[in-house]
Amino acid sequence: MAERPEDLNLPTTIVTKMIKDCLPTNCKVSKEANVAIAKAASVFVLYATSSANAVAKENNRKTISGGDVVTAMGEMEFDKFVRPLENSLAIWRRGQKDKKDLAAKKKASAVAIKDEAPSVVEKDNQDVIEID
Repeated sequence: MAERPEDLNLPTTIVTKMIKDCLPTNCKVSKEANVAIAKAASVFVLYATSSANAVAKENNRKTISGGDVVTAMGEMEFDKFVRPLENSLAIWRRGQKDKKDLAAKKKASAVAIKDEAPSVVEKDNQDVIEID
């Protein structure tokens, strides 16, 4: 757990970048608004985490899963976010599966190449001349 309440805040620079990325270029945001949004985002993350943790505990688990977060969003009455979150999770899971499959293919390929290579390297038979 965090030792100070400030340790629970999201980094202001990252939140500011997110704000700038989602607004039109001609829109300006004051420093005070950036701090307020960062604080609100931090509170939201803590609330969502706490709600998801409650869902996990109800299911006798200590680890929060993506499904717990989706369920928590519904319980927090953020129903509008449930479907997009489910879609994002499905895309993320598919990406993770693809990475895992690619790593398995690479490993299998490396093993196959290793099995095909001769285990003993033969040296050229050349005469060695010693000079005193």
